[in-house]
Amino acid sequence: MGERTSRKARLIDVELDETVGRATPDIEHERAVAIFDLVEENSFAPVGDPVGGPYRLKISLVDSRLVLAVTRENGDPVVTHMLSLAPFRRIVKDYFLVCESYYQAIRSATPSQIEAIDMGRRGLHNEGSQTLADRLRGKIELDFNTARRLFTLVCVLHWRG
Repeated sequence: MGERTSRKARLIDVELDETVGRATPDIEHERAVAIFDLVEENSFAPVGDPVGGPYRLKISLVDSRLVLAVTRENGDPVVTHMLSLAPFRRIVKDYFLVCESYYQAIRSATPSQIEAIDMGRRGLHNEGSQTLADRLRGKIELDFNTARRLFTLVCVLHWRG
């Protein structure tokens, strides 16, 4: 039953609503990669759903809130969760600053300097992922790697180019 359950407790599609807007080609590429990675490997199940998945997820921004609309494979609604973006603002801001430093360092820094900056970047990404997992606790069951991939999308949503 474990394999059958794991195939059901997952996302098969992730869509970013038009409220997210379009961005530069580089950012659009990051969004596409983040969605591909998330759909390719995830563990995702709304708490208390008696039917189970697989699921589709539509992500949008409404009034400074992250909206996660979960439907079944056939499009029938399961649940919609709205999360305040306030707990993520500092982490995302710091993450962008470190990413900017990382991209600048790639051009001129030593490998050890690049590695140190990248460790800081990964640490902030882990912090954001844990914050997202904590905010979804009791609402959606997911593993840490799925939380990481979802946090990547939260970050990509903020990149306006």
